[in-house]
Amino acid sequence: MDEVRLDISGISEKDGKKRAYVRFTRGKDHAEGYIPDCVLTEVHGFSEEEAESLTKYLKENLTALKKRAAAVNPLNAIMGKT
Repeated sequence: MDEVRLDISGISEKDGKKRAYVRFTRGKDHAEGYIPDCVLTEVHGFSEEEAESLTKYLKENLTALKKRAAAVNPLNAIMGKT
């Protein structure tokens, strides 16, 4: 798999559950989803096997990803200063 970038949002709440949104990008390919459920909701350009690898990555790195999401300052993110 070529270089894949992961972007993660700050923590938000939906339907009473806290979650952070994730986006994997590789050129024009992208996959979006959320943690802590480690679900991909949209996949474009990644193969089924690659999408499974991305989901596995989310599960295996969930603790670190939660910490990363908790550290996101929403105002800096809006202004592009992540």
